[in-house]
Amino acid sequence: MDRPDELRRRIQQLEERLSRLSEASLRINESLDFDTVLQEVVDSARVLTASRYGAITIPGEVFRHPTFIASGLTEEEHQGFWDMPEGLGFFEYLNGLDEPLRVSDIAGHLRALNMPDFLPSVTVSSVLVSPIRHAGARVGTIYLAHETGGGEFTQEDEETLAMFASQAALVIANAGRHLEERRARADLETLMDTSPVGVAVFDATTGDPKSFNREAGRLVDSLRNPDQTPEDLLNTMTFTRADGQEISLREFPMAELLSIGETLRAEEIVMRVPDGRSVTVLLNATPILSDEGVVESMVVTMQDMADVEKQERLRAEFLAMVSHELRTPLTSIMGSATAIMQSGQDLDPAVVRQFVRIIGDQSEHMNALVADLLDVARIETGTLPVNPEPAEADVLVDRARSAFVSAGGRNNLSIDVEPGLPMVMADRRRIVQVLSNLLSNAARHSPGTSSINVSAVRDGVNVAFSVADEGRGIPADSLPDLFRKFSRAQSGEQSGDTGLGLAISKGIVEAHGGRIWAESDGPGTGACFTFTLPAVEDDGGSVVEALPSLSMRESKVVEDRVRVLAVDDDPHDLRYIGDTLVRSGYDPIVTGEPDEALRLVAQARPDLVLLDLMLPDRDGIELMKHILDIADVPVIFLSIYGREEVIARAFDTGAADYVVKPFSPTELSARIRAALRRRITPEPSEPYALGVLTIDYASRTVVLAGRP
Repeated sequence: MDRPDELRRRIQQLEERLSRLSEASLRINESLDFDTVLQEVVDSARVLTASRYGAITIPGEVFRHPTFIASGLTEEEHQGFWDMPEGLGFFEYLNGLDEPLRVSDIAGHLRALNMPDFLPSVTVSSVLVSPIRHAGARVGTIYLAHETGGGEFTQEDEETLAMFASQAALVIANAGRHLEERRARADLETLMDTSPVGVAVFDATTGDPKSFNREAGRLVDSLRNPDQTPEDLLNTMTFTRADGQEISLREFPMAELLSIGETLRAEEIVMRVPDGRSVTVLLNATPILSDEGVVESMVVTMQDMADVEKQERLRAEFLAMVSHELRTPLTSIMGSATAIMQSGQDLDPAVVRQFVRIIGDQSEHMNALVADLLDVARIETGTLPVNPEPAEADVLVDRARSAFVSAGGRNNLSIDVEPGLPMVMADRRRIVQVLSNLLSNAARHSPGTSSINVSAVRDGVNVAFSVADEGRGIPADSLPDLFRKFSRAQSGEQSGDTGLGLAISKGIVEAHGGRIWAESDGPGTGACFTFTLPAVEDDGGSVVEALPSLSMRESKVVEDRVRVLAVDDDPHDLRYIGDTLVRSGYDPIVTGEPDEALRLVAQARPDLVLLDLMLPDRDGIELMKHILDIADVPVIFLSIYGREEVIARAFDTGAADYVVKPFSPTELSARIRAALRRRITPEPSEPYALGVLTIDYASRTVVLAGRP
């Protein structure tokens, strides 16, 4: 072939090569979706070099999105790459190359690398590898291969792939930035939608809402008619400010108000519609200005004050009740003391003794009330002293019975303690206090002639104590609030009870690692209160001896060896959890990143995992499944969501426990101890039922309202 013909042939080859590169560049620029771009890159690289197989990897430190995408492989062949011996080491070697690698005999190359056991899931002869670099940093690697007998890669193939990799680097970087932006936007939207504060953004030009989160929508829906749009609703609303000024949007359009650009900070605003409905919110408003200083939009946050007002009302009623309960015995004491002092020697000694008895009784009543208030404060701060030791269940029940009768209880008590019960780990004085509280509560809500049934039975690794009455019962909607310290004020009970007994009982039981609940079929059907305590094994060793004493300040020898992994994206919550774990004697491992959590589970091997339900870019329940695939470890969910459906789903997928935020250090420590105890001994064989929720530990199933 003469020289001009050779030159024309070379020019034609270069033109075809550039044309293929141009077409490939166009294809990989057609999308910004990260995985789609990577697939187009590896497919185009195969086309450019006529390769049988291709793959691309993106390391995990790039875009926080480790990726392996293949081309030309079946699903079985794809999976085979990860199952083959020394596969990970081979890819790590290739990813460490700074220059392209072209090998005609892969088997010989592997022998030279001392990796003869590396057996790919497909038979290949020659391999071509090229790093992908952007702005001097490696963002990935392209791998190409010919099957056995499929030829070898040429110098031209290597040069073509290197040129294509430089073009693909920019496209991958752009797609990665797009992925990061989408992830950040999704994180922000999730944060906005799960926020308990309403957030709305208004267009300052039109006055229309540009966007709003779920809580803002809920506040608006409470005022909006079914067929009314948010824009129409705004035009009918009246706002009353803290200083009493009323602003009607009929007279002052929203756009006119927004153009002023006034900044508001924590101002209480009443939003009212013509039919009288209203919502009180704590409002903040911040204008967003253009470069010229013109108001473009307004960001408004609204916190519903209904719960705050309700808590303030309950607190005021509670303080009024406590004041009354203190004033009543003080009146008796002052009256008796005054009568004694003013009468001098004229009073009969029997009358004097009666007055002194009144003073003593009322002083004891006041002392008990103050003690209850102190117990509530200690429970809330996690400092309630509890010193458990092995105790007989029947002795605890008998002491509570004696205390009830001595205090004037008139009801007939029916005692049923299961024979052969193991001892329980209990602070005797505190558990008798719990039983006495439950007996007093049952007597207060039952006719004096009715019976109160007290029972104690074995419940798996626990002993369950129950107090059942034949009284007025409890409405279903009141059951969740029974153990709150303001529940008495909320339920409208008559005087004679502070309403602290059940709240204190809950704190004491949970400090022992047990739980307490109430059951009732409704008004007029009576109620049954049940709590559990850890049982002691038959050989005299406590099932909790492998764990620390339940004292909240002492005896933490064994827990020092227990590692607990806490996963929460909120730094304040994570710090609170970490501090609680340290104070409880555990060895905390904390992270806010789901991927980091999986690595820590594999490397640190924690004994228990505390997992936030809502994590950025990851569903907590799905993350738990991955954790359980790595290690058989109990997982306790921590969440602001207390809905039965969410709790049921968590238990159904393998959660060891579910704790609703906010929680006290006492409760968290007790829940951890209970979860670790269940690792030592089998779970209860009998299902647990609470209202419409049934949990069968043996079959790992949850049934809610008859539906699995």
